[in-house]
Amino acid sequence: MVQFFLSSHGHLASGLKSSIGVLLGGCDRLTVFDAYVDEGSLEDALNSFYREVGRDDQVILLSDMYGGSVNSIMYTFLNRPNTTLIAGVNLALVIGLVIQDRELTREEIEDVVRQSREAIQIVELDNAEQSEGDEDLF
Repeated sequence: MVQFFLSSHGHLASGLKSSIGVLLGGCDRLTVFDAYVDEGSLEDALNSFYREVGRDDQVILLSDMYGGSVNSIMYTFLNRPNTTLIAGVNLALVIGLVIQDRELTREEIEDVVRQSREAIQIVELDNAEQSEGDEDLF
């Protein structure tokens, strides 16, 4: 089974979990930790998470920003068995990962990461929509 641990600076992690709840009805394999919002320790939360992880479970750690303090703490857990760390989460990435109901290969993880990057777009009106909208102004 794949287990996910998502952490962020502030409430981004719990916000993403809330969105997963709205869009997918939730995911019981997704644990979140909002760092720096109270006295809770990310390291303690990760240790507790790993105590609950099955011996053969695949673990995917997700952090909000590469090089940030959350990512740096999570990096120290990469020595745990079957663990992958992905930095720079967005909702498309989390959805793409948690909808999988089986362990993921490295190539499959890379594909989900690529797709989530492609989901980041500058959105512009196309010319047809702009023309139609301009007519309404007159």
